[in-house]
This record gives sequence, C-alpha cells and structure tokens, in this order.
Amino acid sequence: MRSKRTTSRRRLARGLRALAVATGLVAASALFLPATAQADDGAFSATELSAASEAVEAAGIGGLAWAVDQTTDTVTVLADDTVSAADLAELRDTAGDLAGALDVQRTEGTFEKYLQGGDAIYADVGWRCSLGFNVRSGSSYYFLTAGHCTADPYGGPTPPYPLWHNGSAWIGYTAGSSFPVNDFGIVAYDPQPSSVPGTVAGGGTITGFANPVVGQSACRSGSTTGVRCGSVTGLGWTVDYGNGEVVYDMIQTNICAEPGDSGGPLWSGATGLGLTSGGSGNCTSGGVTFFQPVVEAANAYGVTVP
Repeated sequence: MRSKRTTSRRRLARGLRALAVATGLVAASALFLPATAQADDGAFSATELSAASEAVEAAGIGGLAWAVDQTTDTVTVLADDTVSAADLAELRDTAGDLAGALDVQRTEGTFEKYLQGGDAIYADVGWRCSLGFNVRSGSSYYFLTAGHCTADPYGGPTPPYPLWHNGSAWIGYTAGSSFPVNDFGIVAYDPQPSSVPGTVAGGGTITGFANPVVGQSACRSGSTTGVRCGSVTGLGWTVDYGNGEVVYDMIQTNICAEPGDSGGPLWSGATGLGLTSGGSGNCTSGGVTFFQPVVEAANAYGVTVP
C-alpha cells in the first residue's frame, strides 16, 4: 500500500515542473472531478494550470503521475490501482476551484520503481538493477543508471559501495546519485578499463544523447524483459512513487517494463534518450513506463558517450 506524505504541502512553493504535452495515454477509464464551476475551453490560464499541478503534488497521494496538457489546457493525472475514491475526493478538495482543470484517468497496475534487475548489476545493499549507458569523463570510464539504484536505501548520504555483474564479476563503486527529484546515478569502473563499449543490449552503438520528442519511436532494454519497443507519449511528467519519493520532468512511454529493468537504457536509433525509472503494468498486460532524461544526467556529471 502507498502511504501519504506529511511534508508535501511544503512543496507548494515549487515552480511549475510539468509544462509539457502529454498524449497517447493508456488509461482504462476516465474519472471526472466535480468542481464549483466547469470552465469552458481556454478558461484556465497558464498560471491556473501551474497552480492545479502544484495542488496535485500538495495532496501527497502516492500512485499519481501528472503533467500539463497544453493541447487541452488541463492537467492530465494518471491514478494507479492504489489510489482510492477517498484519495480522489481529497485531490478534488485540495485543488478547490481548480478541480475542473484536472483530467483524472485510471491506469492499470501500480506505479513502482523497477528495483530488482536490469543488465544484471548487483549491490551488497540488496538490489539488482540495469546498466544504462557507458560514459566517459576525460580518460575515466563510468556508467549511468537509475538514481534509486545508487541511492542509500536508508536515506542518508550516498556512500560508495561495490557492484557486481551477474552476481560475481566485479564492476566498481557507486560515484553519485540523485533521487528523488531526479532519478539518475553514476558508477565508476574499478579497476579502470582501457575502453568500454558504446553499445546497448539489443541495439546498436550509441553515438550521442538527446532529449526525445512526443511520438518518437524508441526501445528500451533490461535483464528482466529484454528489449521492448514503442513510442514516447509525453514529456515533463511528475511521478509520485509514495513515501515522499517524487520525481520530475520524466519521459512517458507506452513501452512496457517490469521490476528488474530499472536503470536500463532508452534509445532511438543511435541516440540515447533516457534511463528506466518505473511505472505501472507489465509486459503481459502493458502499462505506462517513465524514464529519466539521460541528457540531464550526463550534464550533471560532465560525461559523454565513450
């Protein structure tokens, strides 16, 4: 079960984090939140949509993901199976007069961080995740993965801890992590190799990183479900995984994933796009998967493709 955050209302001062187009939703059904007045088309201003988006976060309800849809001038909200009718009533109350700006839709499954596997990297602290992209800084080599994989699971400062491949082959140490807010981390190879491949499992050689566009075809890979392909359906999504773990500016796709695929790469052709964060559903029933944009991670650590 998801628990509500007690500190979410302190986040109301945040600026709008989710101004983006959100299309191609895989919602099973729509829920309409009654408001004191339902506005006509165009009645909600950018300022009001920003406030409505902040109200969703302020409600502190785990299992929601949301973004501003500029094509309809609404805030699209996806609610997973853990979100109850009472939760939606609370969301309506928190939004107040802006409840009419919320387009709430159901999505099957539960939003969760995919924290058990990937391209098979393991840590003593108890997880198994995916290697994302190999990168370099000068003559030093690293790889990027999900931040919830490299973060300290006990909530303290992220310590360097050792990692293995396939449970036994030594890789190196965690070198940095950003989670929540973002969801990216970096691992330093130890000992340093003379080179690392720029390829991704199930794909070709990655020659650069870029931000995606809505409608772009893409593929992702992970050790649990292998290679899966689909398209980018939205940008700028905020996802609340519960327990105060909120991430911003995520890529939304219709590509399935499952626990064990965290940190794995999202790419299109020879271009790296993102790192698998989490979502709902599975590769039998489908679902929504969110990705951390890799450009932000690469810029944060000053790394490039090898």
